[in-house]
Amino acid sequence: MERRVLALRGRIRKETLNPAVWMRSETMKGFTDLILNKQTDKEAPDISFDTDHMLLETEKQYMEAAMRNDVEAMKSLGKAVNANAKNVHNRTALHYAVAGNNMEAVQLLLQRRVKVDQKDIHGVAPIHLAAWFGCLDILKMLVQAGAEQKIENEEGFNIIHCAVINNHTDIIQYIVDDLQMKELSKDNESGNGAFALAAEHGCVEMLELLMMPPYNMATMKPNKSGDTPLHLAAKCGHLDAVELLLQSFDTRDEVNTDGETALYQAAHSGYEECVQALLEAECDPNIITTIKGGPLHPVSERGDTSMLRLLLDYQTETDYQNQHLEAPIHLAVKNCHIPIIHMLLEAGCNINVTDQRAQTAMHLAAELARADVVEMLLKARLDLTLQDRQGKTALGVAARADEVVIVDMIIKAERYYIWRKANAELDDNLHSRSPLTFKLDHRFETKQFRSMAWHLAHQLLKPGDWKRLASLWEFTQEQVAAIEEQWTGKHSYREHGTRMLLIWVHEMELSQKSPAKELYHGLVVTGNRKAADKIRMEAESGSSRSCNIS
Repeated sequence: MERRVLALRGRIRKETLNPAVWMRSETMKGFTDLILNKQTDKEAPDISFDTDHMLLETEKQYMEAAMRNDVEAMKSLGKAVNANAKNVHNRTALHYAVAGNNMEAVQLLLQRRVKVDQKDIHGVAPIHLAAWFGCLDILKMLVQAGAEQKIENEEGFNIIHCAVINNHTDIIQYIVDDLQMKELSKDNESGNGAFALAAEHGCVEMLELLMMPPYNMATMKPNKSGDTPLHLAAKCGHLDAVELLLQSFDTRDEVNTDGETALYQAAHSGYEECVQALLEAECDPNIITTIKGGPLHPVSERGDTSMLRLLLDYQTETDYQNQHLEAPIHLAVKNCHIPIIHMLLEAGCNINVTDQRAQTAMHLAAELARADVVEMLLKARLDLTLQDRQGKTALGVAARADEVVIVDMIIKAERYYIWRKANAELDDNLHSRSPLTFKLDHRFETKQFRSMAWHLAHQLLKPGDWKRLASLWEFTQEQVAAIEEQWTGKHSYREHGTRMLLIWVHEMELSQKSPAKELYHGLVVTGNRKAADKIRMEAESGSSRSCNIS
């Protein structure tokens, strides 16, 4: 532990010094358009003053010179220029000089006795900027010039907050040791104190400093949203900070006002390393939030297989239902995350769990018409008799949506599992030669019989004949109605008959029966001897063994 901490000391989060990061910071609202003139790994944006109607031309030039640290230009413009002039954001030359760490420009402005506590439209004063960017010498100059040390911006940030966020330990040491102003470690408007802000921004060196005497600012007190420093570090993905807090405090499974633990927030934000650290520290992955969600909900919704595998390894419950009664399997199906669906099924999730519309994952898959998802769910042997609040089974949903392929797949599965239940003695090698599938059959070896089925339905069967065959072969009324719901018109029976025959052939093949032989006998029984004889002649003249009638 000591070796790791020593290695972390001296680390400065370079991204906090990056103007691009600083300009999009939510914490320091109002800094978004401030111009920088700093040496960073990204070039500072060039912002023009052309639209700033509040400044005279000389005032604009003076402000731009302060931004560039061009002291000679500032002097040449003379004392006639108003050094306290404010632009449309209420910012003065001093704001820009401090933000750029321009010592000479700041010194010249202070010599002119400019107003040191001028706030911009977001309450940001030059002393905030000095602390934010770690400009210790400039901060000292501002203090000596009489700058208000306790000044806050509109979000309640003072100079300690600004320094803590950016890991400027030397600024904190100056404030506490030299200015004797430890009381600045109070909470901001969000209820976050210095220690919480350091955790939120992953400032490990700062966290270590604040835990030491004489600073003693370490506290796991929750903020106004109920988030502890562990929540804030985990939510933002700061692994080093999370590990330090876990090693230093007993905080584990505290919940915020939304019922979220640090583990849930890390999982929700997609920070796998933080989730693993929290799990290894024995955080409980089965604490549900106020909206009844668990960590598997956001993980399943976005399709994060690696995170899901990690959570399942720690026995995370798969069937918690959120405020919409959606289980993780519902969200995975909605977003068509096939690997997630597979992993949840392998983990033994309840495939028949229903949401607030009384829909199972199969209802959703049928409505979305994703054949690969439907296939996976059908192989899980779910209950296809369950009805949603509108009285629709998954088959009914697919039929209503005019999804022909899905309708036929579901009927195949319904008939197959009835047959399999009646033949429970069959061993697991049943599908060793013909793998179980409910999708459309495009195989070459079944091409001849598919052609025969089409010829029978389109050339030999009359309206109503296919229904008599369906009744003989124990198709249910719902299955027949679902087939009939697609395609209407005078000759629609031909398409209906073709589909019914291909569904029936699927069952024959899986049960290892001769479809041609069974079809011949079916036509005879239903009184269609003429068609039966023609089918027999076709089969006997064909070369496919599957069409042989014996």
